Amino acid sequence: MVSIRTSPVDAPDAHALLEEYFGLRAAIFPGGAYRTVFPSPATFVEPAGVFVVLDDDEGRPAGCGGIRRIEDGPHGPRDEVKHLFVRHTGRGRGWGRVILDDLERRARERGAAELVLDTHHTLEAAGGLYARSGFEAIPAYNDNANATRWYGKVLA
Repeated sequence: MVSIRTSPVDAPDAHALLEEYFGLRAAIFPGGAYRTVFPSPATFVEPAGVFVVLDDDEGRPAGCGGIRRIEDGPHGPRDEVKHLFVRHTGRGRGWGRVILDDLERRARERGAAELVLDTHHTLEAAGGLYARSGFEAIPAYNDNANATRWYGKVLA
């Protein structure tokens, strides 16, 4: 059975997951212009945010994701989903949904009224996951050069 645990974003296993994620994104990004920005560790430490690692059935890190508080939106306090990633060996098992559900639960517990995220249109599986999880297209809330789509989900 998989498990989720909180982790510092700069812990060796979390950093390795992010390194793999950024490498994969850079390799397939249209035009080769993917901008890699490793997050500051303080970004995902309460009360600013939280980062989680999903461990597979054998206790190996297989996925990750985080939420961070951003500027309030039209519904009130907002948390943003960042760096949701599942290694290739874990894809198709519903682990992305497990991580996203965990992050949504944590956002609610932190008092977020809305959960938002940005993504790129080439990440079709991610877009499908967000739609199935109740996220809807919203206007851009940031200027992320790696994003072409923005989604939100009202929690409160």
